[in-house]
Amino acid sequence: MHHRFRGLAVGAVALLTVSTALPAAAAEPPGRQEHPARGGLSAVVRYTEYGIPHIRAESYADLGFGTGWAQAADQVCVLADGFVTVRGERSRFFGPAGRTDGSLSSAGDNLSSDLYFRGVRQAGTVEKLLAEPAPRGPSRQAKDLMRGYAAGYNTWLRQHRTTDPACKGAPWVRPVTTLDVAARFYALSVIGGQGGAVDDITAAQPPAARPGGGGRAPDARALIRAVRERAADADMGSNAVAFAGGTTANGRGLLLGNPHYPWQGGRRFWQVQQTIPGELDVAGAALLGSPTVSIGYNSRVAWSHTVSTGVPYNLTQLTLDPADPTVYLVDGRPERMTRRTVTVAVKDGPPVTRTQWWTRYGPVVAADDGSLPLPWTTTTAFALNDPNAANLRFADTSLGFGKARDTAGVLASLGRHQGMPWVNTVAADSSGHTLFTQSQVLPRITDDLAARCSTDLGRATYPAAGLAVLDGSRGTCALGRDADAVQPGIFGPARMPTLKDAPYAENSNDSAWLANADRPLTGYERIFGTIGTARSPRTRGAIDAVAAMAERGSLTVRDLQRQQFANRVTVGELAAEDAARACAALPGGVARNKDGAQVDVSAACPVLAAWDRTAGTGSRGALLFDRFWRRIGALVPNAQRWKVPFSAADPAHTPHTLNTEAPGFTTALADAVTELRAAGIELDSPLGKHQFVVRDGRRLPIPGGTEALGVWNKVEPVWDPAHGGYTEVTMGSSHIQAVGWDGSGCPVARTLLTYSQSSNPNSPHSSDQTRLFSRERWVTPRFCEKDILSSPALKVVHVHGR
Repeated sequence: MHHRFRGLAVGAVALLTVSTALPAAAAEPPGRQEHPARGGLSAVVRYTEYGIPHIRAESYADLGFGTGWAQAADQVCVLADGFVTVRGERSRFFGPAGRTDGSLSSAGDNLSSDLYFRGVRQAGTVEKLLAEPAPRGPSRQAKDLMRGYAAGYNTWLRQHRTTDPACKGAPWVRPVTTLDVAARFYALSVIGGQGGAVDDITAAQPPAARPGGGGRAPDARALIRAVRERAADADMGSNAVAFAGGTTANGRGLLLGNPHYPWQGGRRFWQVQQTIPGELDVAGAALLGSPTVSIGYNSRVAWSHTVSTGVPYNLTQLTLDPADPTVYLVDGRPERMTRRTVTVAVKDGPPVTRTQWWTRYGPVVAADDGSLPLPWTTTTAFALNDPNAANLRFADTSLGFGKARDTAGVLASLGRHQGMPWVNTVAADSSGHTLFTQSQVLPRITDDLAARCSTDLGRATYPAAGLAVLDGSRGTCALGRDADAVQPGIFGPARMPTLKDAPYAENSNDSAWLANADRPLTGYERIFGTIGTARSPRTRGAIDAVAAMAERGSLTVRDLQRQQFANRVTVGELAAEDAARACAALPGGVARNKDGAQVDVSAACPVLAAWDRTAGTGSRGALLFDRFWRRIGALVPNAQRWKVPFSAADPAHTPHTLNTEAPGFTTALADAVTELRAAGIELDSPLGKHQFVVRDGRRLPIPGGTEALGVWNKVEPVWDPAHGGYTEVTMGSSHIQAVGWDGSGCPVARTLLTYSQSSNPNSPHSSDQTRLFSRERWVTPRFCEKDILSSPALKVVHVHGR
């Protein structure tokens, strides 16, 4: 679809770029080489306040071109690093023992990362998915976006010198191909499955190849613990709530999205508005390397995502041929594993060649120090099934959201493309509808199948952690196919836990059960998550807050903003008073710390009592309670922490009443006091004096709190008492959006990108929104033409590639 542009500002800055033949982006096997994307593409990039680009184009390829160009301008080093990763070339440039930033896999070092991603490239996995017809494969529009993105990125590289010190003059900053862009999508899709088990895949070797290999049995408790820790350490979370028209001031919906993502590296968000006149007009945030808006809004609907509790993979236990541990039996017939021999170029050394082992069920996983503690013995091995390894539909699903006119359109995109790999979706629209759905790609593990086909190991892991371990020796234990599923072996849309038009729909990374406490969702399979189990402190605080908001009614976008920065510490409301009272009752005000030394903790008691139970930057007592609660978590098991246990009849308010008689309570208090005094920090010092980041040589106080405290505005900083307390933030609140509608055709939106738009410290947009976040201020984004053109910061750039 082609359109003429209208109403663009006069006197624009024109950047005319001419492409010439560019070198190949990566060394490929003979016959498999792809040249970097180029072509006669163009777009108009209009920048407004805080460096937010509004990209206007005539086609999807042009839109991808403008997006790739503008992302490179802000994030070239981070993007280039990620492209090195998905090409499997980290060892070549950075050495095999170096580490990735963890954004595209869990690989423990560069060599492991390269062995996996070179293997994916060598097998032609992504090319095969690109060739699948839609909807099982990506649409022409999605492929045009990827092609255009690569061309735009390459055009920026040709026309600019990199000023970011992270990669200035680096040889690994090179042109990319459409395949590189698609491979990055693939990496994000499998990060919950194969990508989270890279070390286990690349290290798995038959027992004869390992000294002493072959005798160890799998440990169910260790595997359950590993699966839980893997989910807890995923470095991603989120809150989102949608309010229906019956709760709002004008009868239209409201949405507050607060994704918790890394503040550094390749899983950052980047703000953008994308427009093809008459076809698409959407604003929000894209994940780096993506040409589509991942979380956002348009003139009628807004959506956000939260990381789900669904386990996006399962294991198959293989019965091996006693004569050959690389042969497994299915219905008594032998099948030989597929050898995938991968060679990786290494900096300052000879190439490294390793073998991976693949089966009809997926790759064999086994590693002594991997994320899944599983053995490969002479009789048994385990294969990882990751259905997202056949999913390159993320872009189309997001594109469908951007085109949707209501929550029904959001649900329709999920149903058609089925491309969300590991997230829930929460949405609201201008007609007052709400939506929560756990529509994600999951292996089709029904409770019945698990009951029939689980091995002894699976009978322990499935109920405890949602991880199915199926008997691979029986063909009847295959996953099967739902009639409405776009690929075999996954659940179709009809099976997804979904809640429509509830007064509020909320999720804070617990299961779908209490998306609305008055309308609990039940009846879904265990692999989706639990029902009737204790909720996290963050979920409990969120339900309490949003239910009260819905009950109060007459809500506006301003109420969403207040919720985001209420900084309420759920655990503080539950435990601080009890802790202060028990502290005051200690004989002589003395407790023993972990070293057995007596500590005068009497000064801590009034601080805990007077604390306002928030994690605002000016809150006195928040830091003391935070350090105390972290010690409680390490010393007192959750089952002993509360006097009143969890009750499924009152899940939002139980457990409660701190058990101050539990062994470890007084030790935790003494440890916290000792720690703060040793760092020279007053017990009642304001949180923001010691929870901060440094930008442009200045300390910026940061509001919010850690996961264990149950704070909606979650931040996870690094404790460094030698340098003042918490320094830097590793992950937490990222692209925040509060969205409503007023009937004008222009959404009423407030946004905030907490870590700012650019990673380049030389950019004026590397810390401007971080300063806003520090002060709990918001951006009023410009969506409609009249607002964009009236921006005092407007800068218009015409970008062409020929």
